[in-house]
Amino acid sequence: MKKNILFIGGSLNQTMQMHRISEHLKDYNLWFTPYYADGYIRFLTKLGILDFTVLGGEFKRKTLEYLESNNLQIDYEGKSRNYDLVFTCQDLIIPQNIRSSRVILVQEGMTDPENLWYKIVKNFKLPRWAASTSMTGLSDLYDIFCVASEGYRELFIKKGVKPEKIRVTGIPNFDNVRSIINSDFEHKNFVLVATSDMRETFKYENRKKFIRKAQKIADGRKLIFKLHPNENFKKREAEIKKYAPEALVYYGCPIEPLIANCDVLITRYSSVVYLALALGKEVYSDIETNILKSLMPIQNDGTSAKFIAEEGRKLLEFSKSKDSVKFYNPIWDLFKKKKLLGSRS
Repeated sequence: MKKNILFIGGSLNQTMQMHRISEHLKDYNLWFTPYYADGYIRFLTKLGILDFTVLGGEFKRKTLEYLESNNLQIDYEGKSRNYDLVFTCQDLIIPQNIRSSRVILVQEGMTDPENLWYKIVKNFKLPRWAASTSMTGLSDLYDIFCVASEGYRELFIKKGVKPEKIRVTGIPNFDNVRSIINSDFEHKNFVLVATSDMRETFKYENRKKFIRKAQKIADGRKLIFKLHPNENFKKREAEIKKYAPEALVYYGCPIEPLIANCDVLITRYSSVVYLALALGKEVYSDIETNILKSLMPIQNDGTSAKFIAEEGRKLLEFSKSKDSVKFYNPIWDLFKKKKLLGSRS
């Protein structure tokens, strides 16, 4: 009987990464779902309160649209069957119904900085989601964590992730920059600004100051803004036009062709900065360039998805659930044997 594998999406980038991994596991029963939670978080999601997150709103709508358009089997919230293996791009929330399955966590991209709020959440053991992606990997509720590079491996270990669980595989969507080098775009040699959804996720951002910074860096060169998919296009475009009427604004299109044809990329916290760095572009970010270079996802010509899938195959060769731990925990196995011997005396 074929084993069941569940892929949990989230943002469109996360969902696409899950799809690419699944393409190397077609000899199993494959199912997909948008990101989900249980308990009171699920209740808040149902009320629409969390529509600004990957749990609902546009993120969920686009994920479902992508799954349906690619004819992928959907098992909403993984309710319809038991799963031998689960792939997820985030462990800020690990639903109860997958905790008896083998789980592979896949790094999506850049993680939020370890600021004061991160330290408060970690030290006082508050819910991981309260510090957003800065807490990625710290649940320890997975078997393997596939990361982008040796630099990220070191970063996650410093945060407290167990080294034996980490695999440096590279991450899909950021491991093959050569594929976008010749991308066509209607403009050339411009300054590109990739905005963030900080305000949509209740973080502070002085957008006026950010726009002024971009104008100064552009210094008369063509200035193009690419809005984050989670932003309100009309509202943010009007804001940009107010302070930078000369700028062009794009929304709802892939950013890769824009990066391939720009001279400069300006952003705050965005994984797309790695694409620009790999292409040798001039980059401005809230994170120092030397730090970004040390974290750069490995470039392996798009084979990360295959490497991650192989990690899944290895897990499935051992057992189908965490209840069968004898291959992974000999101490527990010895304890069980002693218990059985004691019951016979």
